[in-house]
Amino acid sequence: MPLLDARDVYGGYGGMNILNGVDMAIEADEIGVIVGPNGAGKSTMLKAIFGLLSINQGEILLRGEPIHNLPTNQLVQKGMGFVPQEYNVFPSLTVQENLEMGAFLKPESVARMLERVYGIFPPLKEKRRQPAGELSGGQRQMVAMGRALMAEPSVLLLDEPTAGLSPLFMNEIFERVKEVNAAGVGVLMVEQNAKQALAIADKGFVLAAGQNRFTDTGAALLADPEVARSFLGG
Repeated sequence: MPLLDARDVYGGYGGMNILNGVDMAIEADEIGVIVGPNGAGKSTMLKAIFGLLSINQGEILLRGEPIHNLPTNQLVQKGMGFVPQEYNVFPSLTVQENLEMGAFLKPESVARMLERVYGIFPPLKEKRRQPAGELSGGQRQMVAMGRALMAEPSVLLLDEPTAGLSPLFMNEIFERVKEVNAAGVGVLMVEQNAKQALAIADKGFVLAAGQNRFTDTGAALLADPEVARSFLGG
C-alpha cells in the first residue's frame, strides 16, 4: 500500500478544472517530484492533496485512508506537512520561534523535535535566535521545512523549494530533502529545476494540461529523449 496515493483527481477553481485525471503515488521511503510547464497543474495538485482545493472527482488516500477534501488541520494531525513556495516563514519571529510554531499540535515533543530539526539543518541552530526575516533565501527555506517537520509528518509536500535560490543553495536544499527522506519522511515536491530534482527522485511525474504525460523513476525520465526534448530543455 502506498503512503500517499492520488487516483484520477479532477479539480480546479471557479468551476473550471485545472486537474484532469491526475494519478500519483509514493511509498514511505520515496521522493516524488512533479515537473512540467507553467500552468500544468503542479502546484494545484499539491494544494488538492493538502486540502487547500476541493476535488470534484477521484480520491486521495493516506496509508489507504481517504483524505480528500478534509480540512488542513485534520491532515496535519494525520501526518501531512506542507511548505508553500512563498510567505512560508514568520519574518519577525526568531528561527527557533518559527520552529516551535510547527509543534503547536504536539507541545510535548518540542525539545526532541528541535534537536532532530537542528540535526538535519545545522545552520539553523547557529541562527536560532536571529529573526527569520534576516536570513538568506536558502536559510528561510530551511526554516520553513524545519517548521513543517516539527509536527512529525509522515509525508512532506514541498512547493518549489529552490525557487529563486542560487545554484549553491539549490544543491544544499536538495541534499536536505534527501536527509529528510532518509529520516523516514516521504517527500512529494513540485520543482522548476526539473533535471536536478529528477536526479534525486525515486518517482517522477510529468504533468501537462492537468494530466500525467509521463510517470516513471527519476532516472528513467532523465534518460527519456522525448521527456528531455519536451520538458527538460533538450
